Parts: sequence; structure tokens; C-alpha cells
Amino acid sequence: MAFDIQKFLRPHILTIKPYSSARDEYSGHDGVFLDANENPYGSLTGEAFNRYPDPYQQEIKSKLAVVKGVSPKQIFLGNGSDEAIDLLMRAFCRPGIDNIILLPPTYGMYEVSASINDIAIKKVNLTEDFQLRPKEILAATDENTKVIFVCSPNNPSGNKMKREAIREILAGFEGLVVVDEAYIDFSDEKSFTSELAQYPNLLVMQTFSKAWGLANLRIGMAFASEDIIRILNLIKPPYNISGLTQEKVLASLEKADEIGKVVKTILEEREHLQKDLEGLSFIKKIYPSHANFLLVKVPDAKKMYDDLVSSKIIVRDRSKVVLCEDCLRITVGTREENEAFLNSFKKLAGQSLN
Repeated sequence: MAFDIQKFLRPHILTIKPYSSARDEYSGHDGVFLDANENPYGSLTGEAFNRYPDPYQQEIKSKLAVVKGVSPKQIFLGNGSDEAIDLLMRAFCRPGIDNIILLPPTYGMYEVSASINDIAIKKVNLTEDFQLRPKEILAATDENTKVIFVCSPNNPSGNKMKREAIREILAGFEGLVVVDEAYIDFSDEKSFTSELAQYPNLLVMQTFSKAWGLANLRIGMAFASEDIIRILNLIKPPYNISGLTQEKVLASLEKADEIGKVVKTILEEREHLQKDLEGLSFIKKIYPSHANFLLVKVPDAKKMYDDLVSSKIIVRDRSKVVLCEDCLRITVGTREENEAFLNSFKKLAGQSLN
């Protein structure tokens, strides 16, 4: 099915004249820079933070394109994936008119961003085993549905979605389908970036926050057709990724071949954690995970969560989320962190069950 980007964009977006920053007009590294009203003497720390950064992060995109197997022109970098989510709402959805489709339980920022932008939300719950209902999802769309968000591997359940179900949605929907792959590095599933050419209505999100260990820097990735990326670059703030962040990301990309070792260690710890939890009689269920966390059903999740917090062990209480009643989401930590959690968990569980 053809994707007509002009049909789905908010009409005024096509007429916007973007802000032209000083670094748009001259992107060289050498010269006497008297164009951007910067402080020529540097920062108070003595570090070179006085110049504006590259607004399009060209060096990062050049290196990242090789790692991800895409063109640099197919990459958007944002202040966390949340920036890409917000920009998509603003580019494609008319406030008070258009709607998006969410598939609970799923990542909460889709709904928050839609609410901020006054975008209506339609929900089609996942199945009991957290899989997609493609026919029901497509049936829920109407002429004002602009975006469908699919999280795979899913947060908070941790499972990967069936690939054919995602393809069915991509083929059956004229609008934009966002596949959020924040946890793809922990999965055996191939990224949907390999199918960008086949589906012009596909946008894939990933992040440097998880496997790359750069959550503090707040930098997310979006991969899509050049046309979609061009729109995101058109409406983003001029300097949305700081120079310091760009430096740290570039340093990490120089060690991209070491990510596999980090992921392997986390997956080994996930297996160790899961085996220990399986040995506990009070555990009701541990859901299959292709992420760096486990969703675990327990007796009285809220009480267990509060008791763990009192022991300074912090997990995530997901018991109020649809299909996740009495569930805790437990991030895989280091061996020491996992052992500390298990020791407190066993003690507190024993007390609550007596």
C-alpha cells in the first residue's frame, strides 16, 4: 500500500519555513566565528562549551548508518525517543481532530504525548499473552487515524511481537506505523530497519539508553524514509542534541563492536535471575522476555513493591496497568544487585505469606 506523506501531514507543515541557525549557514570547523553571538572566551570551567553544536549530528549519523545498515539521511536523532514521539504527533496529527492507536499495555509516553497535543486515543488491548490483534487494530482505524504505535519488544511485558502481525498492520494501514524497538538489542529478532524500503509508512525507534548504557545523555534514534526524516528535521528545535552528548555518543560508537559483550552479560544475568525466581513457590508467573527486564506476577504486588522500597530495593509496580494485575517489572541488574533484590524479595515474601 502506497504511503502519501502529504495526505497524512498536517497541511500547514508543508508551508513552514524552518529556522535557519548559524550552523546551517556555515558548517565548517575552521574560521573566525562571529555569526552566532557566542561567548568567544569559552566557559567558566575552561572547557570548550561556548560554540553551538552541529544541529544535524552529521558525524554521528555517518557512523551510526554503518552500524545500523541504513543511509544517514534515514536517521533522526532526538532528545530521547520522547522527542521523536512528540514531533510525530505535531507533524501528523491535527489537535482535536485526528487520533492515534495504542496497544495496551505499552509504553506510557505515547499516551502522555498525545494528551499534551490534544490528540484522541483509540486503544486495542493486546491478547492475554501480550500479542497483537492485527485485524481488530486495522478495524479500529478511521479516516482520522494517523499513527499506530507498536512496541516490540514490548514494555512492560518484555515479549517480542509476531513479525507477521506487524507486517499485516503495515500493509493494511495507509498511515504511519511506529515500531518502537527500544529493547531490540536484547532480542533475537531482526530489526525492522531492514524493511524500511518495503514499507514507506514505517518508522522504527531505537535508543542509546538501554544496551548502550547512555540513559543519562537522553538520545534516541528514529529510522524512516528520507521524506519522513526531512519533516522531523524541519520541525525540531535547531540544537536539540548538545555538543557534549554528541561527543560521548561518538566515543561509544567507536566501541560499537563491544555492545555484544555487554548484551551477552545482561542476558546471562536475566537467565540467572529468572531461574532463581522460578524456584520461589509464591511466584505466580514469569512472562517470556526479549528485553533487559522481567515481568513477574506475585501475590499483592503493591505491598511487595512498598516493602521492597523500604529495603531500598526499587522495582516497578505495574499492577494498575491493563493485563498486568499483580505484576512487578524487574530490571536485570548486576549479579550483586540481583542477589540483593532476591534476598530482600525472599524475606519479604515469606513475611507476607505467613
